Amino acid sequence: MINLSSDYLEGCHPAILKKMSEINLEQIPAYGEDECCREAADLIRKKFACPDADVHFAVGGTQANSLVISSILKPYEGVLCAETGHINVHETGAIEATGHKVLPMQAKDGLVTSAQINVAVALQGDDIHVVKPGMLYVSMSTELGTVYNISELKDLYFTCHQNGLYMYIDGARMGYGLSAVMGDVAVEDIAQCADVFTVGGTKQGALFGEAIVIVNPELKKNFRYMMKRAGALLAKGKLLGVQFTELLKDDLYFELSRKAVDQANRIRDALIEKKIPLFVDSPTNQLFVILTDEQQEALEDEFILSPWERADEAHTVVRVCTSWATPEEHVDAFIQAILKL
Repeated sequence: MINLSSDYLEGCHPAILKKMSEINLEQIPAYGEDECCREAADLIRKKFACPDADVHFAVGGTQANSLVISSILKPYEGVLCAETGHINVHETGAIEATGHKVLPMQAKDGLVTSAQINVAVALQGDDIHVVKPGMLYVSMSTELGTVYNISELKDLYFTCHQNGLYMYIDGARMGYGLSAVMGDVAVEDIAQCADVFTVGGTKQGALFGEAIVIVNPELKKNFRYMMKRAGALLAKGKLLGVQFTELLKDDLYFELSRKAVDQANRIRDALIEKKIPLFVDSPTNQLFVILTDEQQEALEDEFILSPWERADEAHTVVRVCTSWATPEEHVDAFIQAILKL
């Protein structure tokens, strides 16, 4: 069976595995205070044009989200996000477990607007009986594979600061988002539109790992204390640093991202040719396809897909993902299967 259900099931890029094996027996300082992590942090600052940012490494996305949000919000504050946001629907109450309420907003195609932020803040007003918004969480790319354009990101950031909110960009799929077909957000733009953002490794060619990039100076102090308290300060931090160095030093990160998006776009073209509708017109590596029950059954004879939700009594929305490691022949086979439906 060919698995097109997710973009993080593979191991890691061979260059990363090779480098990890080379440093395996080296006695390197612990807890991220090593040359591997320093080199990776410097590369991130350079690539994302944020020379003064603090960079920390976590093992996974939920851990990173929980750390960032809980370190910033006051006890009575919550975090605004799209109703489809990862922290709202896919993290098992991790944010609420830190004592902070997730405040979901309706979102078209997974994207929120500045007008919604203004409304959410106005509705809370100064009512001390209601959780106060303290942050906006957005994903780049979103959980539906969509992306914000640069004008939208700037508008969200400006609106957040007008309302006394911090803005956090979850970049678990950052490379795919920046490689989006017809996307206009450059890598240098991200740090200009966020107080904190993450650069995902787990879904982007690393064995595991997320980089937390703190841009706003107000939020930097004592972050490592939060990491240690949460069990997120990895003793063998070199294993995180070396992965991001390998991904970023020669732009492998973006090369792999573009490859995944190109593969998804080939599938998208075949779906359009076959007049199979899309639930949302995603320009990244995630596609959401509306299949009849018969079409889904026929494809699942050969492919593992990810059912998302029922569209109606006879149709299901199915997620199809390509990744940095998806073989071209798997995409070829899937396209041929689509055209035979």
